[in-house]
Amino acid sequence: MTTATLPPGTTPGTPGTSQDVRIIGLIGLAHGTSHFFHLLLPPLFPAFIREFGFSYSELGLLVTTFFVVSGIGQALSGFLVDRVGARPVLWAALTSFVAASLAAANAHGMAGLALAAALAGLGNAPFHPVDFTILNKRVSARNLGHAFSVHGITGNLGWAAAPVFSIGLASAFGSWRAAYWGTAVVALTVLALVIWQRGLLDDRQGSWTPKKGAATAPAEHPMAFMRLPSVWLCFSFFFFTTAALAAVQSFASPALTALYGLPLARTAFVVTGYMLCGAAGMVVGGFLLNRTERLERNIAVAMVLAAGLLALAGSGWLPPLAAAAVTAVAGFGTGLAGPSRDMLIKQAAPPGATGRVYGTVYSGLDLGFATAAPMFGALMDRQWPAAVFFGAALMLLAGVLAAGSVGAGVARRRSQAA
Repeated sequence: MTTATLPPGTTPGTPGTSQDVRIIGLIGLAHGTSHFFHLLLPPLFPAFIREFGFSYSELGLLVTTFFVVSGIGQALSGFLVDRVGARPVLWAALTSFVAASLAAANAHGMAGLALAAALAGLGNAPFHPVDFTILNKRVSARNLGHAFSVHGITGNLGWAAAPVFSIGLASAFGSWRAAYWGTAVVALTVLALVIWQRGLLDDRQGSWTPKKGAATAPAEHPMAFMRLPSVWLCFSFFFFTTAALAAVQSFASPALTALYGLPLARTAFVVTGYMLCGAAGMVVGGFLLNRTERLERNIAVAMVLAAGLLALAGSGWLPPLAAAAVTAVAGFGTGLAGPSRDMLIKQAAPPGATGRVYGTVYSGLDLGFATAAPMFGALMDRQWPAAVFFGAALMLLAGVLAAGSVGAGVARRRSQAA
């Protein structure tokens, strides 16, 4: 590898700001696309009920299929990324999204929709190992915090765009199948763009440059990283925080209606507000990242704030509109913690095991989504809407404990190295 492949005046692993911006933008677009395909099927569940006569319980199995395939695939895809590189895996993932869209557009029953869910889950599986491997190797250290911030923001924007896009196309053409031809075009367009700009995403260039005191894994076995407690603490962190997110995404709206008598037409905007506040928090979190060594402190302050706001909303003490606003603003706290979270995982990961570590850790996200929805749904079925908010707050606090343990381990290794 020579510096001839990089812009003048840079060296491998230290690209210029202009190149950083382009890499961050491409990875952000790809990550937003993966979140967009999280919601490939759910926005059009009412159409499936009308056409096929399915129940919501049956359709819920499609969501479970997506996250089970994604979770298992995410843990395994990290090994694939470390072996063959991130770039070809990214191309394969986007191709899987195209196939999922075509399967949905041509579905004539549960089997076709289940195939679409499985293909979308397969496509979603590699994105975190792919994204963070490329960002850590190709973006300069001074811009890495902003890279993690943009990465999180684009995920939120992908979630926000999917229902508008799918429902809009289905309404415009009078057919839900038209929406899936449209999502196929989205995935094809992004695939074409990342292939065209493939030089920027070549993770064979650049270098792994962990901070002083970062964990080191024995070189003798590719599974050695799994002996590190920090890996499983990071996994549990993602499980808990994603369970809280699933509670808000799925049940905050009906829970606010039950607690405060607000109409669903108003509470439906709470989740959008939560995501937008989360995006704003990620912007601020990217700037905070380079101002502190103890990242777990950023995470703790931000998530305790979010947990307190959710518990306040669940107390029933607030005026109705204030409760909706407080729930939305809680998203700022979880967003603020996002960039510090991703950097903390980088510090805890052994050199050369990025794909494997990110794949294993982020599979906790899929497990959180897969298990939290039925758990919080059962609370709503029992007419305990306040428990949705208190449960989400408790999950965030459990995540703070996990992040604190990871941060303490990183600090201890730094001290020993010093």
